[in-house]
Amino acid sequence: MNKKIKLSGYIKPYAVAAILAPLTMMVEVVMDLLQPALMADVINIGILENRMDVILWTSLKMLIFAVIGMVGGMSCTYFSSKVSQNFGADLRSDLFKKVQTFSFAETDKFSTGSLVTRLTNDVTQLQNLLMMSLRMLIRTPLMCIGGIVMALSMDIKFGLILVVSMPIMLTIVVLITKFGSPLFSKMQKFVDKLNAVTQENLTGVRVVKAYVREENEIEKFSSVNDDLTKTTLKVMRMMALLSPLMMLFMNGSVVAVIYIGGLQVEAKAIQVGQVTSVVTYMTQILMSMMMMSMLFMMLSRAKASYDRVKEVMATEPSVKDKEDCVSSFLPAKGSSVVFENVSFKYPLAMGDPVLRDINIDIKPGQTVAILGSTGSGKSSLVNLIPRFYDVSSGRILVDGIDVKDYKSGTLREKIGMVLQKAVLFSGSIAENIRWGNPSASDDEVYAAAKTAQADDFVKAFPDGYDTELGQGGLTLSGGQKQRLCIARALLKKPQILIMDDSTSALDMGTEARLKKALKTDMKDMTVILIAQRISSVMAADKIIVMDGGKISAEGTHEELMQSSDIYKDIYSSQIGQGGAFDD
Repeated sequence: MNKKIKLSGYIKPYAVAAILAPLTMMVEVVMDLLQPALMADVINIGILENRMDVILWTSLKMLIFAVIGMVGGMSCTYFSSKVSQNFGADLRSDLFKKVQTFSFAETDKFSTGSLVTRLTNDVTQLQNLLMMSLRMLIRTPLMCIGGIVMALSMDIKFGLILVVSMPIMLTIVVLITKFGSPLFSKMQKFVDKLNAVTQENLTGVRVVKAYVREENEIEKFSSVNDDLTKTTLKVMRMMALLSPLMMLFMNGSVVAVIYIGGLQVEAKAIQVGQVTSVVTYMTQILMSMMMMSMLFMMLSRAKASYDRVKEVMATEPSVKDKEDCVSSFLPAKGSSVVFENVSFKYPLAMGDPVLRDINIDIKPGQTVAILGSTGSGKSSLVNLIPRFYDVSSGRILVDGIDVKDYKSGTLREKIGMVLQKAVLFSGSIAENIRWGNPSASDDEVYAAAKTAQADDFVKAFPDGYDTELGQGGLTLSGGQKQRLCIARALLKKPQILIMDDSTSALDMGTEARLKKALKTDMKDMTVILIAQRISSVMAADKIIVMDGGKISAEGTHEELMQSSDIYKDIYSSQIGQGGAFDD
């Protein structure tokens, strides 16, 4: 976690704009500092001595300086905005790329809502800080120091006011920054929770309505929203306290300048124009201090965001490719899969491993079914084959090579995966199926859909394969989504097809047609099938019965009916003795 994000690396591509921003701001500051001195000449010479030529000439110079300062300020805004916006875009892009490298273990660690907040809100905080820094980190010190020099050049006695006021204002800034920083960290965590609750509710909105739990969800949202509001109000109260306090000391300092200046004018030590200029300089100095305090508050909030962005960037994926990994494989119709003494425990889980001492030998082209009660470790078992997680002990061989010796992309190219939850994306039906093979022809897409028993219902839509799906395919039934996911996997033409309870929403007739089509069109493919219905697995070459994270029994249907009490119980409960499904 000690890895640092080199933010300077994101600014280098825009180094010219990053340099021009403070330089143009310096032009504006110099013009602003010259204005009060010129105003003193207008008052002392032009007005008091009735010199109209001095008034006109000095006013013209002030106007020219104001235009130059305006151009400098506008240029600084343009360059700082260009640097900060590109900085934010590049950092956000790198964060997203980093998240894409994470294995399931890392995505389990960070919640979806938190990752969304870090990619959006946290990056925006850093982006805003950079923009303000390019403008204010140059303006405020220069304006402060320049104002002090110019004020003291009028009369050294004005320095007494600065000696008293500036330490007090600095102390206020430091105290508010110290107490504000922890609150900003809390704010970002509450934003995480708010995003997570919102996303969870919108994703499961149908379940919420089905169970009439709207009030409960509103209460949950309100609780998190209230926590964020209370924390934000604490920060805002501190910010609100900062501004009046700074204004109090600023106005008090101006009053002191007028008082001391009046005495000096009465003593004929200085002129009225100089007092007016010092008042302006004092205002510029103290306004610079206020801006610096605001910048420190932004820095505190950005520091909390930086820590959260750094946490993501510094997290190394637990599944890594070796330097000498296998980056290609021989084309084949089916692959072998061997588990040797495999045990597995989720990285963040407590208690016993979910899989213990697993030994399986799957031959190329075999259809192997995995059966077992909920929580027996079936999905965990198949997730280890494409290295979504790494085994805790033992090893898994695909075509005689340890999966850890493959390049992860190469390994996953061999495998078609139909997950337990059918996941579709926004876009057309054809685009969703083409996730399996972006370069596939229309005929290949249609063929995969036919094998997956999806062609008929797709053609029934007015736009057919061009039908646009909503987010997650919410306009489709569960069985339709499952068939499209199967078509997507088949289009990939994998050597190993893993179907994780992916026919649960299909009626038995459709499932029977699907199995028949798979046997015909993908007869040489190695198929690993997880199912809850015993009728789905009876024809498999090998059936593995899981119980409590271990293999309880394995064999054909006939063998298990003789040797496995668990299998016989499942068979009896679903089909019964001499049931209609006995062939």
